[in-house]
Amino acid sequence: MHVTLFCRLFAGILIGLLLATPLQAQNKALDPVDRKDDWWVKRQAANVEKMEQGDIDLLLIGDSITHGWDNQKELYEKFFGKYRGINLGFSGDQTAHVLWRLDHLPLDKISPKAAMIMIGTNNVGHREGTTPKEAAEGTAAIVRKLRTQYPRLQIIVLKVFPRDEKPDGEYRKKVNEINAALPALLNRMPNVYLADINAGFLDKDGTLPKEIMGDFLHPGKEGYEYWGNAVSPYIQAAFQRYDRQNRRALPLRNMQSGTRLRALFR
Repeated sequence: MHVTLFCRLFAGILIGLLLATPLQAQNKALDPVDRKDDWWVKRQAANVEKMEQGDIDLLLIGDSITHGWDNQKELYEKFFGKYRGINLGFSGDQTAHVLWRLDHLPLDKISPKAAMIMIGTNNVGHREGTTPKEAAEGTAAIVRKLRTQYPRLQIIVLKVFPRDEKPDGEYRKKVNEINAALPALLNRMPNVYLADINAGFLDKDGTLPKEIMGDFLHPGKEGYEYWGNAVSPYIQAAFQRYDRQNRRALPLRNMQSGTRLRALFR
């Protein structure tokens, strides 16, 4: 009888341990990790040095697509120069790399007003990447980290830009899945706005023109000019919202469509 009781207790403990064990592997998109590339390390160090000096109001966060603003200096100055920004875009980065970089920046040295985030395409474009849903969860983790550090920061999350020439391309579909998962993850976060400017990159039939993105992934000059124009109202509204945190944000007119932007930030 004692043996039977022992067996039952052992079985109960074993079942409890099994139930407590995650059925799925850890989402790699949420696990901060660095890269060892020499240029990557140097770029991170340069950003640390710039942050140590303070006087930064706008964070541009992303991968090579954001990094590419470095090659469009005139357009960068035109659209972002007055906002005292810092380009935190790193070629090849996934959400996990952004999380690591944020963990190793002197965030306490600055008090930014707004951030623009566009990340996730490398999560689904690399063999060692993650699923679209996991990529979206990684983006949400970046937003949560920023909100913890800067509760009043106005955050603009851009839906991941289209890639592949045709709408039925493998990566176009994966990017669409990331974008479809973002609203539910970000919906209840204060001071966060999910912006979709993707239609302006595409022809009416959904084709991605070479004039906009020569390799069907990275914008050319025309693509960056459209991007800057498209996000300008959102950035302006973000700064207004930050400065009037205790007031209702004023509605603005979208420079692209002429339609009123609804309350951008809840």
